[in-house]
Amino acid sequence: MPFFGMRSVDSNLSRRRTELVLLSLLWCVIFPYNSNQDQSQQCKLIPGSMTLPVLEKKGDIILGGLFSLHDMVVEPSLSFTSTPPPQQCTRFNFRTFRWMQTMIFAIEEINRDGKLLPNITLGYRIYDSCSTPHQALKAAMELVGNEKGSVVVGGTQSKGTCHGTVPTVIGDGGSTQSLVVARFLGVFHVPQVSYFSSCACLSDKKEFPAFLRTMPSDFFQVDALVQLVKHFGWTWVGVIAGDDAYGRGGANIFADEVRKLGVCVALHEVIPKNRAQTTISSIVSKIRSSGARVILVFAVEQDAAALFDEALREGLTGIQWLASEAWSTAAVISTPKKHHQILQGSMGFAIRRANIPGLQDFLLRLHPSSPDTLTDPFLIPFWEEVFQCSLGLQAEGQEHSVEGKPPCSGAEELRSVTNIYSDVSQLRISYNVYKAVYAIVHALKAMRSCVKGNGPFPQQACPDADNIQPWQLLHYIKYVEYLNSFGDETKFDENGDPAAMYDLVNWQLRPDGEMEFVTIGKFDETTKDGKQKLKIQENIIVWNGNQTKIPLSVCSSICPPGTRKSIRTNFPICCHDCVVCTAGEFSNQTDAVECVRCLPEFWSNAERTACIPKQVEFLSYSSTMGIILMAISLIGSFCTCVVAFIFSCHRATPIVKANNSELSFLLLFSLTLCFLCSLTFIGRPTEWSCMLRHTAFGITFDLCISCILGKTIVVLMAFKATIPGSNVIKWFGPAQQKAIITLCTLVQVIICTVWLVVAPPTPHQLMPRESIIVILLCDEGSPVAFALVLGYIGLLACLCLVLAFLARKLPDNFNEARLITFSMLIFCTVWIAFVPAYISSPGMYSTATEVFAILASSYGLLGCIFAPKCYIILLRPEKNTWKHLMSKSALDKF
Repeated sequence: MPFFGMRSVDSNLSRRRTELVLLSLLWCVIFPYNSNQDQSQQCKLIPGSMTLPVLEKKGDIILGGLFSLHDMVVEPSLSFTSTPPPQQCTRFNFRTFRWMQTMIFAIEEINRDGKLLPNITLGYRIYDSCSTPHQALKAAMELVGNEKGSVVVGGTQSKGTCHGTVPTVIGDGGSTQSLVVARFLGVFHVPQVSYFSSCACLSDKKEFPAFLRTMPSDFFQVDALVQLVKHFGWTWVGVIAGDDAYGRGGANIFADEVRKLGVCVALHEVIPKNRAQTTISSIVSKIRSSGARVILVFAVEQDAAALFDEALREGLTGIQWLASEAWSTAAVISTPKKHHQILQGSMGFAIRRANIPGLQDFLLRLHPSSPDTLTDPFLIPFWEEVFQCSLGLQAEGQEHSVEGKPPCSGAEELRSVTNIYSDVSQLRISYNVYKAVYAIVHALKAMRSCVKGNGPFPQQACPDADNIQPWQLLHYIKYVEYLNSFGDETKFDENGDPAAMYDLVNWQLRPDGEMEFVTIGKFDETTKDGKQKLKIQENIIVWNGNQTKIPLSVCSSICPPGTRKSIRTNFPICCHDCVVCTAGEFSNQTDAVECVRCLPEFWSNAERTACIPKQVEFLSYSSTMGIILMAISLIGSFCTCVVAFIFSCHRATPIVKANNSELSFLLLFSLTLCFLCSLTFIGRPTEWSCMLRHTAFGITFDLCISCILGKTIVVLMAFKATIPGSNVIKWFGPAQQKAIITLCTLVQVIICTVWLVVAPPTPHQLMPRESIIVILLCDEGSPVAFALVLGYIGLLACLCLVLAFLARKLPDNFNEARLITFSMLIFCTVWIAFVPAYISSPGMYSTATEVFAILASSYGLLGCIFAPKCYIILLRPEKNTWKHLMSKSALDKF
C-alpha cells in the first residue's frame, strides 16, 4: 500500500533528511543546550517559557491529549522590563473536562481488558489548550519535547535526542486550535486525531498530512443543513458565524451551497471573540430588521451563548434557530432557563451518541483526597467551580483566585450535584474521544501484528514495535477499520474523515421546565441506491413558540396560485412581488415563475388558477338583442300580411287596381320573406343555417327589388302608352312583367348556386386571444360571391331609383313613382351604411348589423310603398274612386 503518496523510497528519505535538519535547527532555537556539559546534548527550556500544567500517567506507550478545559485566556500586561507572568486561563468548562475524563476512562478500560495490547500499558499526557491557538501550540510543543531533556519514544527513555515524546496526539477540540497544532505536528508526521474539529479545511491532506478525526467534516454537516432548509422550503435565511475557522468556514460553505438552491442569505454576520456588546447588539438589530424567521448560528457554544444573551436582553423572539453541531446539544446554553423562551423549538444536527457503560461511575470517582487524583492539576479548579469553595491549593502554572469562596469541608461529593459534567445522556463528543482512543489502539495492535515480508513499507519491512515512529503509526491509523462494541464501524476516508451520520435534534421543553433534546430525524451521508439522506419525523417537531406549524421564512410572501413572482429591482432574487396573472393566463402552483397562457378555446377563471372553456357568443334567440330583432322581424312579417289582407279585401277598388295588383301581391309576398329571412341570422350557426341565411337573403331581396323594378317600368310605360301613336305598352304586359322579375331573380339564384357549390358559407369560431368569449359566426366562404350578391341587389336598387326618379312627376294620379323613389333612397342609404358598419362591428354585432339592415330596408319598402295606400283604403275611402284619381286636384295632392 502506498505511504503518503510518495513516488519513490529515495525521495521519501531525502525529504525526511531535509525535514530533520530544519527541525533540528528549530528545536535547538526553542530548546538551547548547555555547551559546557559533556558530549551529551541536553534540551533545556528557556526559564518560564513553557510551564504548562499537565496531567500524566506513565506507560509503555504514551498518548498525548489536548483539551480546552478553559474557555479563554486572560492576557497579562507586558511591561518589557521583567519576565512576563504566566497566562491565566479562566472560565472552566465542565463539558470539556468530561471529554478529558473519557479519554482517561478509555485508556484505563483498554489497560484492564488487555486483549488489544497484551503486556502493554498505555499512559497519557494531557494539556489544557485554553481555547486559544497559541496555548494549544505551546502544549503541542511540550508533547513532542521533554522538560528534562529526555524523550519518550514508544515508551522507552533515551537521552541526548530532540525527538517527540508521544507517537500520537488526541485533540484538539476547536478547529482553530487544531489548525495550528496540525501544521506543527504535520511537519513531524505525528498523527493527530481530533474528536471535535470539524472545519472542512482540515480535510486538505497536502496542508495537514497527519491530521485525522472522528468528527465528520463540516462539508457533510453543511450538506445536512442545506437539505434541511430545502426540505422545509425556507428561502430567506440568516447566517451568524463565530469568529474562528470553524464558524467562518462552515458559514461560508453553507451560504454558497444554499444559494445554489435559489435560497437567499438575508444576513451574514460574525460574532466577535471579544464579545463586544455593541457589536452583538447590532447583529440582533440586523436579525430583527432582515425579516428572516430562520437563523443558522454556526459557532461554538460560547459564541452562541453570547448571541442568545443579547437576543434575550433585547427581546428578540419568534426566530427559528438552526444549530451547528457545536452547540446543538450544549448544556451550557440549554440549561439556563432564561434561554428557554427564545430557544425552545431550536433545531440542529448532532453527531451520533452512545451510552458508554461505566463512564458515569468513573466520572463521579473524582475527589481531591483520592490517591489517583492528587497529581491532577485540573481537578482543583474543577472542584472549586463545582462546589464554589476553596481547597486552599494552587495548581502549578495557574493563578487561581479563591477570593470570596469558603474553604471546602472535604465532605463534598460529585454524586450530590447534577451538572453538565456528570450528565451522560448526550454522550456525543465524549463518544468521539472514546472512538479516537480505540482507533489509535487498533492501529497499534495492527502495527505490532505485522509479519515481516508482508509489511506496508519498502521491502515489506515491519516497524519496530519497541521503538514506535510516529510516521509509521500514522500509516496504520489511516487504514484502521474495526467494529466497536456499540456496532459502529470506525474508519477514515482518504481525507482522514469518518463517515458522516447525524441525529437531527429538536429542543423541546418537558413539563418540569427542563429542556430535552428529542431526536426527530437522521442524516446519513453514506446512503446510496437513490435513498434520501435526510429523514424527518415531522409529526413530533415542536417549533419556536411551541408551534406545530412549519415557520415561514421568505423575503416575500408566497405567491398563491393565480399569481406569479415579479422580481424586485435591486433586491435579491428571493424578494419579489406577487402579480396576478393577466386574463387568459393561469398558474396552478405556488410561487410560479410565470403564468401559462390558456389554449385559444379556453380562458382563465376569475381566480386565474385554471382554464375553463370560453363563453360561446352568438346572436341567440334567448339574448336581449336576439329577442328584440326576432320581435321586429315577426311584427314586420305580420304587418306585411295585414297589408296583403287589406289589399285582398279591397282588390276591386281603384287604388289597388291602378297599382298593378299582381305585382303588389308579389311584392308583399317577397317582403314577408325578407322579414322572415332575418330569423335565419338568429340562433347558433350551423352548416345549413349559414348557407340558408345568405342565399335566402339574396334571393328574397332580389325578388323584392325586381318587383319594384317591374312596377317602376310599368309606370313609365303606362305614361308612354298615352302618347298618340305609341304601342310600347304591348311590350310590357303582365307576361313581360313576370319575365322581367323572373329573369332578374334567376340571375341572383345562379350567383347563389355557384356560391354554394364553390365556397359555401360555413360556421366559424372566432377566438381572439384577449377575449373571454368564442364568437360563433358564419364565414362567407367566398367574399367575392357575397360581394356579387350585395352588388347585384344594389344594381337593381340603383336602377329602380333612377327609373322612379324619372317618373316621379308624371301627371297620373295613380303614379307611385314618388313613393318608390323615396323607398329606394331609404333602401340604398341603409345598405350603403351597412357595409362599413358590418366590417367594423365585432363579434355577433356584425350579424346584428346585417339583420338590422334587412329589417330597416324591409320596413322602408313596406312603409313607403304601402302605408299611403292603406291610409286611403282604410281612413279615406272617399278618395278611393276613379273620379278622384282622374281629377286634377287629386293629381296635385298625390
